[in-house]
Amino acid sequence: MFSLARPIAVSFALLLFALPVRAAGDVAVEVKNESEPVLCAEKDNVTIKAISPEVRRFQIEAAHPAYIAGLVRDNWEADWTACDMTGDPVFAAPTPPRRVTFYESIDYWLVGYTFPTFWRPSDTTFKVGDRVEKGLHLVQLWKLGKDKSYEVLVVYPQDGYWRARPMPPQHLGFSSYGSSFLFGPIEQDGARPVVNIKEIEFDPKTTSFKMSFKDGSAATLKLDSVDENRMVLDAVLDKPVTGGKAFVALRSMYVTEFNNDVARIAIREPGAKGWREELLMPFGGGKASDIWMGRTTHSRHNTSSPDMVFRNFSKDPNPPAAPAKK
Repeated sequence: MFSLARPIAVSFALLLFALPVRAAGDVAVEVKNESEPVLCAEKDNVTIKAISPEVRRFQIEAAHPAYIAGLVRDNWEADWTACDMTGDPVFAAPTPPRRVTFYESIDYWLVGYTFPTFWRPSDTTFKVGDRVEKGLHLVQLWKLGKDKSYEVLVVYPQDGYWRARPMPPQHLGFSSYGSSFLFGPIEQDGARPVVNIKEIEFDPKTTSFKMSFKDGSAATLKLDSVDENRMVLDAVLDKPVTGGKAFVALRSMYVTEFNNDVARIAIREPGAKGWREELLMPFGGGKASDIWMGRTTHSRHNTSSPDMVFRNFSKDPNPPAAPAKK
């Protein structure tokens, strides 16, 4: 019988190695599980929210799963078994389908797309320098690797969904996206949580996305680092998200243990001597200073998709000062 003990140990060894020394003033957030069972593998039924009226800054990490080194074949094909999308809303795009190249350098390339239709009206604007575009459904950030460029981060401006992944390992040459995340004041649009963004501005000098939300607040998501192991994003809010709303959430899918994009969760609870590890779907919530969500065994759906970590929650919007050199 296959044992989960070794993969779990390896996964959390990697996670703990990645976590920096904790800064003073870090806070614990409420972790809320709003996931529901589903049969369709292309429907986001997993929702893990983080709620706090204090948090101004934290980090989001996408890291390759523990089994990535032994993975010889990836599966990223869509699985529409038991899926019925006929009830989804459909809005025609304000312009014909097109591709827009915003920015190119040796290391980075930023490109946007308009699709024929989308599930929400398209009124969010995207800006880079003097270039302003309205109605884009997808914006991709590409980064130059050792042999070619790879898509590492995407945002859907009209509903606030992001996807992140590290550079692919050399032996695969490609890795899948999996879970999405929402960042900002999270609201509900029908059955789906969303972030209502008024404008996104990309700053090439800092590889930062500055967001203005429709409720008047603002935030910045900065690409701190990305390599063949993990991506780290710095997230800063101009003010805490209050009123019981979540400020960050994981959105993903789970059908079975062998058909999912995320299957397990672990939280680092205040004062606890170890991590609390559980299956994700029955997870009852709790308080946490770090949240890990991922897989410890292969899935037939997006097998190489990364684990996701929300960590280093802080009241202070400024990054901790670097230690003085001796």
